[in-house]
Amino acid sequence: MLREMVDSRGRCVMGESEAALSFTSRLRLVDFIHELGWRGAQVVCPTHSSILAATSGADIIELGEYGFRRVTWDERDRLDHWRRYLANPDRSPRHIVV
Repeated sequence: MLREMVDSRGRCVMGESEAALSFTSRLRLVDFIHELGWRGAQVVCPTHSSILAATSGADIIELGEYGFRRVTWDERDRLDHWRRYLANPDRSPRHIVV
């Protein structure tokens, strides 16, 4: 459906477009966004998804307490939080988990 709606020559703004998608569908969306960029489109996509942020050639702008800053995929705060949690889930505060 998205392929039919988006003009591959212009600007496309998507808001949290991956929120309800499975892992595989997110990968398909990454492929589509990459294809749009290759065809000359500009895609603006606010996201919390590390998968979407990994789109090849993406210009990542992170928003935090410091304001806006340009980062690489590996420098993102969110990725650091995920890595620390996945490295040792038992260290997470149990009072948060119901």
